[in-house]
Amino acid sequence: MNAGGAVEPCSEEHGRRTVNSTPVLPPALEPPPASRNVAPRLVVYAALAGNLAIALIKFVAAAFTGSSAMLSEAVHSLVDTIKELLLLYGLKRADRRPDISHPFGYGRELYFWSFIVALSVFALGAGVSLYEGINHLQNPVPMDRPVLNYLVLLAFFICEAASWRVGFRAFRASKGTLGYMGAFRASKDPSTFIVLFEDSAALIGLIIAAVGISCALIFQQPRYDGLASIGIGLVLAISSILLARETKGLLIGEPALPLVRDSILRIATEDPDVHQANGVLTVQMGPNQVLAALSAEFHAGLTTRQIELCIGRMEIAIKTAKLGVATVLIKPQTAETWRRRVADLDATRKEIRGGSQ
Repeated sequence: MNAGGAVEPCSEEHGRRTVNSTPVLPPALEPPPASRNVAPRLVVYAALAGNLAIALIKFVAAAFTGSSAMLSEAVHSLVDTIKELLLLYGLKRADRRPDISHPFGYGRELYFWSFIVALSVFALGAGVSLYEGINHLQNPVPMDRPVLNYLVLLAFFICEAASWRVGFRAFRASKGTLGYMGAFRASKDPSTFIVLFEDSAALIGLIIAAVGISCALIFQQPRYDGLASIGIGLVLAISSILLARETKGLLIGEPALPLVRDSILRIATEDPDVHQANGVLTVQMGPNQVLAALSAEFHAGLTTRQIELCIGRMEIAIKTAKLGVATVLIKPQTAETWRRRVADLDATRKEIRGGSQ
């Protein structure tokens, strides 16, 4: 199908589509507009501006008070600022249109940089906080100007709560009818849930810092300040592990949501030239970029031209449905052949799981 939507004569040669005997790339539907990433970008920009200002003030407060927990919080905010920059870079790279070297687009760039973000939380944020806390336990130093610590923590708690609300509203709007953990596991856009996780960890960290500073003052034991720093490090480590697990799944390839698969099958079944829609395999290439491979059995007696016209109709219908499908590959195949293929995939999955146990 050409750029204007017309269908060109096409032949089948060993399962590969050709036009005038020249191999062509798989039929690509128009990629989702960059505007779909505007909302995630606004969330990231809001968090970036807040964390940069907060990090600078926390470092100044830590220098004046000597608080280990405040220094850990400053490092936490600095790491969060770096994370937002990496996410924005990933969003920009993922928006590039498909080309000859990347015919299915660049959507996974966001998944790669999100995975780097998850690792940076562990390596920088958690590592530095744990180190600072252990060092403060071994060499406790009484803090100065504790009132300044409280004022800073209170101000930042209000700022982080406002940023958390922005991220939470964006995540809630995208989760649909799913529960929050279910939406987190099913989400295909890491930029939203990473910011929400970051702000949640920041709020918990501020509470831990406040408790540690209070205990250090009440019991006259600076070691509580160090324990608070260790607690902040553990919160960051847990957040990092959860984020790394989810972004790794997206990076190596997760199927699209069941709604996408079911909609493609419905569209194929409704076409008059399709005898049976056998099934569809999908993989998420980016937040709004899905690669789909449809197996369909056409009515007997159809010519190559008629099959090509049918494929063109299904491509247009899938595009019109706004499922986020960037590329759809349609393979003429009998139901029996499809079942064998699926059985082979299932056997491979069981073999891999058995070998890992």
